[in-house]
Amino acid sequence: MTENQNWTLEIKPKRHLFDINFKELWHYRDLIMLFVRRDFVSKYKQTILGPLWFVIQPLLTTLMFVVVFGNIAGIPTDGLPKILFYMTGITAWNYFAESLRATSNTFVQNAGIFGKVYFPRLTMPISVVISGLIQFFIQFLFLVAFMIYYAIVGADFSPNIYVLLIPVLIFIMAGLGLGFGIIISSLTTKYRDLTNLVSFGVQLWMYASPIIYPLSEIPEKYKIFIIANPVTPIIETFRYGLLGSGTFDFLYLLYSFGFMVVVLGIGILLFNKVEQSFMDTV
Repeated sequence: MTENQNWTLEIKPKRHLFDINFKELWHYRDLIMLFVRRDFVSKYKQTILGPLWFVIQPLLTTLMFVVVFGNIAGIPTDGLPKILFYMTGITAWNYFAESLRATSNTFVQNAGIFGKVYFPRLTMPISVVISGLIQFFIQFLFLVAFMIYYAIVGADFSPNIYVLLIPVLIFIMAGLGLGFGIIISSLTTKYRDLTNLVSFGVQLWMYASPIIYPLSEIPEKYKIFIIANPVTPIIETFRYGLLGSGTFDFLYLLYSFGFMVVVLGIGILLFNKVEQSFMDTV
């Protein structure tokens, strides 16, 4: 009787490090979408302003940058309106930073769910990266509204054909955020104090990216260190496509893409290894 049964799903332990079933993730796409909805709804469910925080946060951050770095410190913005210069950098950076922060807590925050029911563990961080797109697009539309206003008042900036690279930039940012996030998440199953370093590290990383200053203002002897940051070409290309100012180099962007592939590959392998025994340490 048992021999005649046909099972649609067979759950078995992973045999080796490279035993990753990406096809299984596609079968669980509906679950990913449920997690996306959960992340979006739960984040602002019991708040007064709700999704308005998506635009309040970048607006207040932009205004603070204008006052502190633009007016007090007098850091140039390549002749661009200060609000547009800072807001383009903040919009791109926020998506990467939030993806990294959220995915870095995957194992610790979801240990209860992981211990009760089976599903591909990668669905959780993937859903976080996808749900972050909602916030990104809201902030992007907010940025476009400011661009339209400044275009009406005659500000000097010029969007160009490279704006079509924005989907590519989003993909690279998502991959970097997911890759770094799941690496940290895998390590925090044993080293909990890493979670305390994430927010601090992300903040330092922001200052090492051309968000509050243009790349053209960096002295040549230090510029190589800023360019080595894989987020730098993304921010610069994003700003160049939307405002026509900044540095665009295809090789730099290719470097960011290659960096993303390596980090994401390492992250998935490490995640795959840790998920086999993480319930014993979380």
